[in-house]
Amino acid sequence: MSKRDTGDEFDYDAVVVGVGGMGSAATHHLAARGVDVLGLERYDIPHAMGSSHGVTRIIRKAYHEHPDYVPLLDRAYELWDDLDAQHDRALLHTHGSLALGRPDSETVTGAEAACRRHDIDYERLAAAQINERFSGFDLPDEFVGIYQPEGGFLWSEQCIVAQVNATHREGGTIRARERVTEWEATDESVRVVTDRDTYTAEKLVVAAGAWAPNVLPELAAVLQPQRQVLGWFQPAEPANFHPESMPVYIIERDADDLYYGFPQFHIPGVKVGKHYHFGEDAAPDEMAREPRSDDEAALREWLADGLPTANGPPLSLSTCLYTNTPDKEFIVDHHPSHDNVVVACGFSGHGFKFASVVGEILADLAIDGETDHPIDRFAADRFSTHTS
Repeated sequence: MSKRDTGDEFDYDAVVVGVGGMGSAATHHLAARGVDVLGLERYDIPHAMGSSHGVTRIIRKAYHEHPDYVPLLDRAYELWDDLDAQHDRALLHTHGSLALGRPDSETVTGAEAACRRHDIDYERLAAAQINERFSGFDLPDEFVGIYQPEGGFLWSEQCIVAQVNATHREGGTIRARERVTEWEATDESVRVVTDRDTYTAEKLVVAAGAWAPNVLPELAAVLQPQRQVLGWFQPAEPANFHPESMPVYIIERDADDLYYGFPQFHIPGVKVGKHYHFGEDAAPDEMAREPRSDDEAALREWLADGLPTANGPPLSLSTCLYTNTPDKEFIVDHHPSHDNVVVACGFSGHGFKFASVVGEILADLAIDGETDHPIDRFAADRFSTHTS
């Protein structure tokens, strides 16, 4: 029962804007702590308009972006396991991960550095060893890989379903197909207006994905949505691409030329994506949603060279969105002007795996005003020259 129904001063304790990967986790953790929470989503739950669809998302501890992410990943794994135990379908699938590239590539050196700093079990493999162990690959001799057995993938849409179901079990409310049109905050409260109603609360959490620049104009200058395309292709030798036979991977073919991929799972075909694709900036309400022939050609470029028996007929192509910050790191912090507003945005194409722990962090910030998790590198004011 909401506070609106009991005649209390506010309709809810907290409102969460956006119920994708991050927002659904936030509603779950808030509700689990006894907060009367309302989640607002402009589309269906789950949906294919933002950044959390496409069946699978990589999770990996050999984190080449920076070793500082690993403690957050440790907690994310724990929380995904907890959520898995509550859900009727397996969410977390750990069949290993590969960071591939030339020996001096950032993907390889960064993954190995993360493993060494945090004493994570890994193997450094030559191209011939990878090609023999994982028969779908045909890597050139000069490439190497960091194999980490705890890597794998998350079933992204089902993760959102599980978080929303957990929110409902804890007494939270989710309203889909309801678009936020404006909000305002004072020191004591927030007011959120949608195309259906108006809600008041003590706290606001904004996890609006690619729509964050619209909802958070103070941060719009450092949030750039970008069009991304995913493809699924029929393999000539399906047994080589089952989850038990093929790890998830990221490959740095050259600087700024990264691909990533997955085994077959849930829908037909081997999934592949090109990280940052064409670098095509896009407003989410105006983006070209239909994949083009050049999108497919870009994906096949890697398949033809390094995963040739997966380079079969196309089975599915799908667009999604990254929302990039200038340094390609997250923003998870209080709003620049309002302490009772918490923001999570700019996940720059590598955020979904952290959704479980980001939800916990957002609940910490909203309820306690602080968190014990290491999030200093995600401060909103690090771009002060842009946001002032």
